[in-house]
Amino acid sequence: MRRVQFAPISSAIAGTAAATVLGLAAGSWDRSWAPAVGWLVALSYLVVSNALLVRGLRSRNSTRFGPANRVTAVRSTLVGMISGIVVASFVAPVPTTLMMALVVPALVLDAVDGWVARHTNSTSELGARFDMEVDAFLLLVLSVYVSKNLGTWVLAIGTMRYLFVIAGWIFPWLRRQLPSRYWRKVVTAVQGIALATAATRLLPGLDALLVALALVLLLESFGRDVLWLAARRSEPVRFR
Repeated sequence: MRRVQFAPISSAIAGTAAATVLGLAAGSWDRSWAPAVGWLVALSYLVVSNALLVRGLRSRNSTRFGPANRVTAVRSTLVGMISGIVVASFVAPVPTTLMMALVVPALVLDAVDGWVARHTNSTSELGARFDMEVDAFLLLVLSVYVSKNLGTWVLAIGTMRYLFVIAGWIFPWLRRQLPSRYWRKVVTAVQGIALATAATRLLPGLDALLVALALVLLLESFGRDVLWLAARRSEPVRFR
C-alpha cells in the first residue's frame, strides 16, 4: 500500500508553532488573551487546510509532495499565522512590523512556487488548486484586516472568489473549466500588494485609492470570466 509523504505538512505545522512562539517571546503582542486567540485560529487553519490537502492527495493516489507544493505549504503556514494575528488584532493592537514580516514573504513566495513548479517539471492540477486556495484565503484575511480602517467595501476583494464558488452551486455553467489566463495571476498579485500596502500602512493617504483600483481590476477579471462562461452555457460542461 502506497503512503503519502506527510513530512512537509508536519513541517508546516511545526513552523507555525515555532514562529508563533518566537513572536510571543519577542513581545509582539500585548500581554492579554490575544495570543491565545491567535494560536487557536492559526492552528485551526492548519488543521483544516492540511486535512483538505491530504484528502486531495489521497483522492489522486499521489505519493509525492513535490517541491512546488512544499513552497506553497510554507506560504500556507504564513497565511495561518497571518490569520491568527488578524483575529487577535480585534482584541489587542498588532505591530505593523509583525504584519510586514509575515505578509511580504507570503506574497513573494506566491511567485516562487510557480517558478519552482515550471523549472522542476512538477506542475499538477492539485498544486494549482492548492496555490489558488491559499491565495484566496490570504486575500480574505487581509481584506478583513484592512476593512477595519477603510470600511466593509474592502471585503468585496476577499469574498469574491467564494461568492463565485457559491454561484457555481446555483448555476452549474459557472463551474465549467476556464482556460488558463496569465492576467488572473497578475490581478491576484495586485490584490495582495494593494491589501498588504494598506495593512502595513506603507503609503498612508493612498491606501483607499490603491485598494479601490485593485478591486476594479478584480471585478474586470471576474467579469471577463463570467461573460466567457455565459457565452458557452449551452455547450457540454466539463466541470473543474
